[in-house]
Amino acid sequence: MNPTSLLSIATTANSLTNATAATATAADTGETTLELIRLFVLLVGAAALVTLLARRINLPYTVALVAFGMVAGALFSPLRVEITPQLVLVVLLPALIFEASYQIDFGKLRPSLLGVSLLAGPGVLVSAGLVALFLHLGAGLPADQAFVVGAMLAATDPAAVIATFKRLASPRRLSTLVEAESLFNDGTGIVAFTIAVGLVTSTTATSPLQTGVTFVSVVVVSAAIGAVTGWVASRILPNVGDHLIEISLSVVLAYGTYLAADAIHQSGVIATSVAGIVLGNYGRRLGLSQRTEEALDTVWEFVAFLATAFVFLVVGFAISLRSLADVAVPIAWAVAAVFAGRAIIVYGFLGALRLLRRRRSNDRRGTADTPELADDRRGDEGDLPVGWLHVIYWSGLRGAVSTALALSLPADLPNRAMLQGITFGVVLFTLLVQTTTAELVVDRWGSKPPRPSRSRSRSKAKAKAKSKAAEPAVEPALEREPEPAVEMAVEMAVERQPEPAAEPAAGQAPSGQSSR
Repeated sequence: MNPTSLLSIATTANSLTNATAATATAADTGETTLELIRLFVLLVGAAALVTLLARRINLPYTVALVAFGMVAGALFSPLRVEITPQLVLVVLLPALIFEASYQIDFGKLRPSLLGVSLLAGPGVLVSAGLVALFLHLGAGLPADQAFVVGAMLAATDPAAVIATFKRLASPRRLSTLVEAESLFNDGTGIVAFTIAVGLVTSTTATSPLQTGVTFVSVVVVSAAIGAVTGWVASRILPNVGDHLIEISLSVVLAYGTYLAADAIHQSGVIATSVAGIVLGNYGRRLGLSQRTEEALDTVWEFVAFLATAFVFLVVGFAISLRSLADVAVPIAWAVAAVFAGRAIIVYGFLGALRLLRRRRSNDRRGTADTPELADDRRGDEGDLPVGWLHVIYWSGLRGAVSTALALSLPADLPNRAMLQGITFGVVLFTLLVQTTTAELVVDRWGSKPPRPSRSRSRSKAKAKAKSKAAEPAVEPALEREPEPAVEMAVEMAVERQPEPAAEPAAGQAPSGQSSR
């Protein structure tokens, strides 16, 4: 056999080997895809059944999903799902953020915008810093890693409280304030988380001033990106005329805005939040059809439900009681820091703003008659009842966003498992304690609207006085006391009239005759 034939045989064998390997790779890829589809169907079915059962026994579905995930993860080890940071941050978070922001009524939000800004801006930094301080001093965790945990726990998730608001018919303004705070501090918390992870993994030192400038610039630029994309979508959607295409464009807006901001190293969450608010308010005002609004509400509510269910199922799969027991002490310090930080930012920031605006309104108008009516009741933070502060404080539970950030930690981050365990422990504690008691708190302090304002009371009194003045001045004769002269004349006329003869009753003779 000549060398040419040997070379040809070797080439053919190599080609067959490559083809076989490619076929095996394709088969493995197809099998992996099929397994993912099976897992997706299994998770959707589990989420639906667990949520249905939770509603039957009056249990928050997020708690039920986490409990189901923990039990399933303990019994079936294959269900311990490894989830990539890209899947969490690019697939799940944009859906959660866009649905919540699209439902925000900016008209209800505007009076409390300053308070929300304080809670979602400086409040996030105070909360993250206090958690870092407690973990560093109490648990001995390095300061940079402790701040990563604080940033992950800075984002609130009051989904159970919002559901309680709807069930108890709480004031819409209170619900909007709590949901808006959660929405905006999700964005600022993720920015702080990104910066904190960069500080841990970076080899170069960064000054606090540079970190602060980076934080502010990212927030501003990301908000501008979301405003532009939301404005463009709001101008396009009312002119489409097909609700299916409009829903498709809303999906492009949600995920496209996130990806565009992320591509230039800005916050996709903040950009998506602003885009959703612009579409939900400016787009509706431009003339979204009723059918389109109903379709958008239904589709995005379903997408957000699936995303939330997947996140809580995954955190249930990821949590093991043994791993939480190993970090029980840091979890206790983190829980104490979370509640202390929440008290500072709610009763400190928002409470101080409330008192300041009350005092300013009193100075403008003079001393009020009662403390309840001591402000001008324009609908700003001075109008917040004290009970609402208690509800806002208890609404600061942690959930889907904190879990997603913990799952998205880089694999090479030092003490990654410990940081995740602390975050999962705090999330689990707030779910079990705050979620299950939210109805009691809301029913006690947040189920009734605030007292009517002084200006409204005065306007109602004036309107009532005007309506009375417009009524006829003639009163019924029976209700009017007769004048003395008229009463005397009536009595004299009655006395002059002869008394009529009484008719004999049955069985009696007429008067003057005896009966026989």
